[in-house]
Amino acid sequence: MKIHRKLECEIENNLNENIQELLFECFTNIYPKNRTYFKQLPHFRFLAFNDENDLVGQVGLDYRVMNLDGCPVRILGVIDLCVSPKHQSQEIGSKLLLEIDHFSRERNIDFILLFADNPKLYLKNGYKSVKIKCKWLKIDHENHMTKNIGDEVIDELMIKKTGEMNWSDGDLDLLGYLY
Repeated sequence: MKIHRKLECEIENNLNENIQELLFECFTNIYPKNRTYFKQLPHFRFLAFNDENDLVGQVGLDYRVMNLDGCPVRILGVIDLCVSPKHQSQEIGSKLLLEIDHFSRERNIDFILLFADNPKLYLKNGYKSVKIKCKWLKIDHENHMTKNIGDEVIDELMIKKTGEMNWSDGDLDLLGYLY
């Protein structure tokens, strides 16, 4: 298996179609069929290919500053990590997370952050659940429009420390959309 990092703006049409198919296959009845993002394009992706060069897994990543209890924090956000159902239980998801860990080392990233419906994979890979009040930009993903501002505790929030800063129990302003 090979994992490649690709800037979103450099993804060719054929690969874009393969990503669309994978996302739709993994997030059936949830993901828009005609695009490679739910609310917003990620900055870049890690793409996992098998020995036949078929796309079998992907994860989008978004780098931005957020406000944690009044302090700016540099966050690498994990978006839509998925593995083809035919290739699950082969540690591909863990390998993608390990690739994110390697990428984050020696870079100006305080935390990796994600929202997980099922935290099992992430807990196994060193992430921890945090309950904290969040504020974010709500987006109508079907019409590509800003709706309003969300402001509540989100139970699915998980983090992994990558820098020197410690996580605080104060409020988190995502300064943008919810992944």
